[in-house]
Amino acid sequence: MRKDYNLEKRKYVIGGFIGIIVLIYIIRLFNLQVTNDKYKESADSNAFLRRIIYPSRGLIYDRNDKLVVFNKPAYDVMIIPKDVGEFDTIALCKALNLTKEQLMEKWADMKNPKKNPGYSAYTPQKLISQLSLEDYGKFQEKLNLFPGFFVQKRTVRNYAYPAGANILGNIREVSTADIDRDRYYRRGDYTGDLGIEKSYEIALRGQKGIEILMKDAYGRIKGKYEDGIYDVSPESGKNLTLSVDIELQQYGESLMQGKIGAIVAIEPQTGEILCLVTSPNYDPSLLVGKERGKNYGALVQDPYKPLFDRALQGAYPPGSTFKPTQGLILLQEGIVDLSTAYPCHHGYVNGLRVGCHGHASPITLKPALQTSCNAYFCWGLKNMIDKSGTTSASQLTKWKDYMVEMGYGYKLGVDLPHESRGFIPNADYYSSSFRGSNWTANTIISISIGQGEVLATPLQIANLAATVANRGYFYTPHIVKAIADSVIDPKYREIHRPHIKEEYYEAVAEGMRMAVTGGTCRLANLPDIEVCGKTGTAQNPHGRDHSAFIGFAPYQDPKIAVCVYVENAGFGAAYGVPIGSLIIEKYLKGEISPSRKGIEQRMLNSNTIETSGVKKH
Repeated sequence: MRKDYNLEKRKYVIGGFIGIIVLIYIIRLFNLQVTNDKYKESADSNAFLRRIIYPSRGLIYDRNDKLVVFNKPAYDVMIIPKDVGEFDTIALCKALNLTKEQLMEKWADMKNPKKNPGYSAYTPQKLISQLSLEDYGKFQEKLNLFPGFFVQKRTVRNYAYPAGANILGNIREVSTADIDRDRYYRRGDYTGDLGIEKSYEIALRGQKGIEILMKDAYGRIKGKYEDGIYDVSPESGKNLTLSVDIELQQYGESLMQGKIGAIVAIEPQTGEILCLVTSPNYDPSLLVGKERGKNYGALVQDPYKPLFDRALQGAYPPGSTFKPTQGLILLQEGIVDLSTAYPCHHGYVNGLRVGCHGHASPITLKPALQTSCNAYFCWGLKNMIDKSGTTSASQLTKWKDYMVEMGYGYKLGVDLPHESRGFIPNADYYSSSFRGSNWTANTIISISIGQGEVLATPLQIANLAATVANRGYFYTPHIVKAIADSVIDPKYREIHRPHIKEEYYEAVAEGMRMAVTGGTCRLANLPDIEVCGKTGTAQNPHGRDHSAFIGFAPYQDPKIAVCVYVENAGFGAAYGVPIGSLIIEKYLKGEISPSRKGIEQRMLNSNTIETSGVKKH
């Protein structure tokens, strides 16, 4: 009998077709029962309500155990969309203090998958954030009129002082990117934004709890499931103790009112930041509550950029506050010793001219620091870069390596977000800038006095003052002193020692002391505190020069190192020195002596914004 091959093939085709259909059904059933939560959510939501219990966020104290940031209750209106029945829209609007248009907008945003990617009709969704206590009371009284609605208790931040916003940061609702990055979050959660709230978010936020409630066939809560044995209690966030003295911070901010710039004060022996002032600043309570979005928008639009932390992010020409670093390098490299003298005929003159003010000439290192002589440091850099038997590139590389060891050119690693690295040029930078043509010391001579391409943050400049105060070492500056039940990052306990002899730091410290007793920093000469200092007048191509100061005190066993930088304020002695000396005196003595009240009032009441050429808006 002849075999029918066509029939044989048809049998396999039909069998394969049936197999494909069976496979499709299996995949579909697997998807419905295992990978797709929709039906599980539907079934669970009919019987249970899983309510998140949010932990209290960690409290924040200053170095003297003063409470700075604490929590207050807030209330979010939540709904389970599928449980929402008929309700009186007008009554709901009255209870929530909303217009009908506002309610409809919030309702649409909640159901919009672009604005709320995790939307599900079977799970709790946030309709309204942060009801006031008064509105919460009104709504709670009428909650039974609105089926499917409930109130989620939360906490928001409250501030004991209207200061330190740049340090503390704030909290905001999480974004889609936050949720994608960390599975801890779900829509409507809060996370730290800026400052300590951001950099210590994991420690501060704690761990959520969960409460499982039973519902009847009508969606009414009937009590805890299994008497709460499956509930999980929340764990409160950890409390932080800052290194900051909040009263010194507040005082620094008052001194910088009407000015643009920064103050940084560091405890040299630990690297702990005592105050970190940026100006203009803002009251941290502006970014709490219903008005947060509106206030944040106004801060973003402010032409003076109060959200820009100039203490960490401002990259400025350091001007003459840079000269101590140059003296240290020149001594270490053997370019000069303490008896080496350079001429200054009102400036450096060697094929080009860098001006200077009148003082004795020739001059050695300590008097050069005392009088802030430009010529001395220009001659020193020229003799280093053009040293016989070397190349300009190799000598500049050596110069930059010293600068990096002293904390310039790279981020120091402070425990706050958005730190700038500043800029220290290297040989490749100049070779590229001059397109391969030769460059010499004269080409780059302005870097010797903190001008030209050199940029530094006030934090880096203050760190130099701390290094000189310690006679040759520093700790990475940090803002958190202690974390409850934890230890701070070990890197903040590590000592950093530039490869410069201690005796050279002592010589520079002596020069800075001379600047206070009989040089450019006389306004910092306190009768009962030995202050060391260095002025800086940084040239500004966009307007008036910037006024700067670095200093530390006492001369022996220093307790505070400080940098002040005031934009468009003229000579360093005009604003940098008096503000810096007031910060030192306030910290060490707790008050300003009667003989210096006039200086204090002048700094408190002065306004350099109005006289800087910057237009007010």
